[in-house]
Amino acid sequence: MTDPDPTFQPVHRPRRLRCGSRIRDAVADVNLGVGHLVLPLFVRAGTELDKPVASMPGVSQLSPDRALEKIRRCLDLGLSKFILFGVVDPADKDAVGSAAFNDSNPVHQTLRAARAAKLDAMLIADLCFCEYTDHGHCGILDDDPEIAVDNDTTLQGLGRQAVQLAHSGADIVAPSAMMDGQVGAVRAALDAAACPQTPILSYSIKYASSLYGPFRDAGEGAPKSGDRRGYQMDYRRHREWRTELELDLAEGADMVMVKPAVAYLDILQQVREATDVPVAAYHVSGEYAMIHAAAERGWVDLKSAALETTTAIRRAGADLILTYFAEQLARWLAD
Repeated sequence: MTDPDPTFQPVHRPRRLRCGSRIRDAVADVNLGVGHLVLPLFVRAGTELDKPVASMPGVSQLSPDRALEKIRRCLDLGLSKFILFGVVDPADKDAVGSAAFNDSNPVHQTLRAARAAKLDAMLIADLCFCEYTDHGHCGILDDDPEIAVDNDTTLQGLGRQAVQLAHSGADIVAPSAMMDGQVGAVRAALDAAACPQTPILSYSIKYASSLYGPFRDAGEGAPKSGDRRGYQMDYRRHREWRTELELDLAEGADMVMVKPAVAYLDILQQVREATDVPVAAYHVSGEYAMIHAAAERGWVDLKSAALETTTAIRRAGADLILTYFAEQLARWLAD
């Protein structure tokens, strides 16, 4: 045996910390837990309704009773955060989204039923009009098709809707209409209605994305004409997020959201670095559907791709991740 070379200098080898799952788990510095996950639920009037959404495997429109059953199953897994989206029949839609103010609509039914059952769940109510208008836009239409929605008139409706949702039992309201001043209008309405403790999770940085198609199938809220580029953000603008963030925080947003998530991880990371309030990210329907489509073809492993993608959202800085994978992730994380 030769003597050791006294001049030898060991080279640091990163692979030493990758050899074996125990070591990899010990040195991992990004934690993804069930507490970071929020499950979107689409609720529709009726009973015993579980209507699958063709473009979103594993996702269904649920009647309030079935939504409560799902919430209970998720609570058993440790998954306790949900965001509710209403789905109404075409006959109940009109130009101003009146169904949003109906206390008997499926979101209100679900909120009241969950509170009556004393379920220990955090329930977020999406706050918009696209699911309730016959034209599919997020508020009352403007005469100018390039603008699409009358901003200031829509603000009044958002405030009214927020108050009703809070009274029905929403823990958090989440304005997603991308109207200028929506956070201030919602905050003023909540405070005036003796709901000062209801937080606002604002869809502050929401892009006009091509990745929302399956969601519009699920919520039945696609625009009948035109698009939403007149009020949602342009993905070609890299710095505009700062303006939207600063305005919403000044108006009283308690939490902010980046949507979509995976295609905008650069924006998500910058938002996280720019504010101390909780930051949510929406792993949107198109991102979810693409992973499923690739898995169905055998091109990726569903579990591995879902865990990797969601962890990337967490790594970029999200405190909360809205994802249709949430229930499956809760099971996988428990393994």
